[in-house]
Amino acid sequence: MILTVTLNAALDLTYRVPHLVPHASHRVREVTERPGGKGLNVARVLGALGFRTTVTGFAGGETGRTLRTLLAADGAGAGRAADGDRGSGTAAGTGGETAAVTDALVEVAGPTRRTVGVVDESTGDTTQLNEPGPHISPDEWERFLTAYRGLLEQDVEAVALCGSLPPGVPVGAYATLVREARTAGIPALLDTSGEPLRRGLAARPDLVKPNADELAGITGTAEPLRAARAAQRRGARAVAASLGADGMLLVTQDGAWSAAVPERLAGNPTGAGDSAVAGLLSGLAEGLPWPERLARAVALSAATVRAPVAGEFDEQTYARMLPSVRVRGAETP
Repeated sequence: MILTVTLNAALDLTYRVPHLVPHASHRVREVTERPGGKGLNVARVLGALGFRTTVTGFAGGETGRTLRTLLAADGAGAGRAADGDRGSGTAAGTGGETAAVTDALVEVAGPTRRTVGVVDESTGDTTQLNEPGPHISPDEWERFLTAYRGLLEQDVEAVALCGSLPPGVPVGAYATLVREARTAGIPALLDTSGEPLRRGLAARPDLVKPNADELAGITGTAEPLRAARAAQRRGARAVAASLGADGMLLVTQDGAWSAAVPERLAGNPTGAGDSAVAGLLSGLAEGLPWPERLARAVALSAATVRAPVAGEFDEQTYARMLPSVRVRGAETP
């Protein structure tokens, strides 16, 4: 089982409009609601790939109840499809069964946030509006830590710590959670930004997955390879940096590689980085070499651009992209 942590879960709303015009009124063609937040997106992609996943974090208020209802509905359908699954999927292809996502979210008093993505159908571009999230009390944080430690005692292959921190959570929260995972002997992937990422590095996560801007923000250098090496010196064992349309850079203790798909795909990039995390985690669970994990992450990221909402990917695009991903040594001219 793979555990994903989403401290600032969200109810994701996606609006589709013919043309997005500033200062104008718009008629929305379609509205989609999905369980959201980076770790929940990762879990849903892992579930689609056939991996058993448990999600934890915070949920509260009417928005939180709606999120959990949607998550349960997804899980019920997946559970019927995945009866008797092995617990680890066959993510190399797209013919595997969907596995259930288990809800281990911790109830809090404050309402779960909403995020609104407005898709301009004329361009394919998305404008994102993200609420800050509920205020978490010290007692609620301690209750979460207790629940998290209990989950780590289960059959966990890896843990992903994803997204922003809601108000009230200590800025060093991810460092604490990385250390707990390391104490339990479980690989930890960290996907956050800013000061939480900076402090999390000091706890020596097995892998961090910032984008290029986030990596530059904590290292002071905009050149991705140098920035990734700097992040390693600060504590990360490996760094996977999303480079947008240019693919992904992976720097590990065993080597460095870059990868990209051979064509640029139009669509909604929201959640593409989360799908990349799912690719990296699924490759870890299967014991794949680093270059194969990277290829899977890049192909899933590209396939997510072609999906209508975050937490999903287009299976046909994934099947077409995976064998065509170009992986090469990052330090080779």
